[in-house]
Amino acid sequence: MSAAMLKQTRITILLSLNAVAILVSGILIASAIGFNMGGDFRVVDEKSDEVSGSGENAELIESAADTEGTPLGVNTESYVASSITGSSFDSGAVSGSELWNLKAITIYQTANIDICVNDTAKDIGEMYWQTSNADVIRGFYSDARTRLGYDSTRCRYPAIEKTGTTTITAGTTDGLKRDTLMVTVIEPPVEQWKREVLKLVNEERAKYNLEPLEWGATCEAAAQIRAEESMEVYAHQRPDGSSWDSVCKPEAGGAAGENLAAGNTAVSPETVVQTWMNSPSHRANILSDKFTKLAVGFVFDPSAQYKTYWSQFFSNY
Repeated sequence: MSAAMLKQTRITILLSLNAVAILVSGILIASAIGFNMGGDFRVVDEKSDEVSGSGENAELIESAADTEGTPLGVNTESYVASSITGSSFDSGAVSGSELWNLKAITIYQTANIDICVNDTAKDIGEMYWQTSNADVIRGFYSDARTRLGYDSTRCRYPAIEKTGTTTITAGTTDGLKRDTLMVTVIEPPVEQWKREVLKLVNEERAKYNLEPLEWGATCEAAAQIRAEESMEVYAHQRPDGSSWDSVCKPEAGGAAGENLAAGNTAVSPETVVQTWMNSPSHRANILSDKFTKLAVGFVFDPSAQYKTYWSQFFSNY
C-alpha cells in the first residue's frame, strides 16, 4: 500500500475588536496520516501508511479592549508557543529496537500531548505510525505541533476520535527499530483545568512582581457562557450582536478584559496559557495591573470545528 499525502493550507486569523479588521497572522499547513481504517490490526512490517483527512487549524482572537475603551494591543505577528516540557517520552535509554521506555500511557481526549519517541533514539530516519483501534485514535498527523515545541521527526499529533484504548506501533522504514505502546484516552477534567489556568496565570504575573488574581466568582458563569458562545461566533461579539462584556457588565469604575483561544494549540491549561503569553495583546491582559480577578471558561466538543474553546474574563469586580 503506497503512501499519499493530502496537504491543506489553513490561514490563522486574528480578529481585532478595536480595529475591526482581519489580520492574516500566519499559515498553518496541516497534513494527516491515518492508519488501519478497517477492522483487524494490520501487520506493521509492511511499513506503510494510509492517508486520511487533515488536521484542524488553531485560532487566536485578539484580546478585547477594556470597558474604559483603551486598546490592549493589536498583534500583527504570528505567535509561537514555547516548548512543552515534562513529556513521558523525553527520558530513558533506547534498548535494542525499542522507541519508548514505557509500555502504556494515558492522555486526554483533547490530544494534550504529541506522541514522541525517546530523544536518545539516534538516526531514526523515516518512520511509520499505526494504531490498532481507529475508533479511538484514527491515525497521526504527519507533522507534529511544532508551535508547541514538538519535533516533527520524532513526534506525531494523534487524531483522537473518542475515549478508549488502542495500541500504537511505530517503526523505522529501514526495519531497524520498532516498538509498541498502549494508549488510553480519557475525558479532560474541565473544572480542574479552569482553576489550573488561574494558577498558571498567577505564576506568570509573579515573574513581574504583580499581585495574584483571585477567582472571579462574579463573572464565573459569564466566562463559561463566552466559551460556549465562541463556538457559534468566534469573536469579541456575542451571537446576538452585543458586546462581549454585556454578559457580566461592570458598573462605573469597573474594568474588564477578555481573551479567547481555540484549536490545536489550546489543548490543555499549559498550552493555552503559553499561546496567550506569546501574543502581545493577550499577554497585556494577563499582566495588567487593572484587574484583580479572573474567571475561566472551557468547552471541549469533539464534534465542533476546533474542539477546544477557552475564554478568560478579567475584571476588578
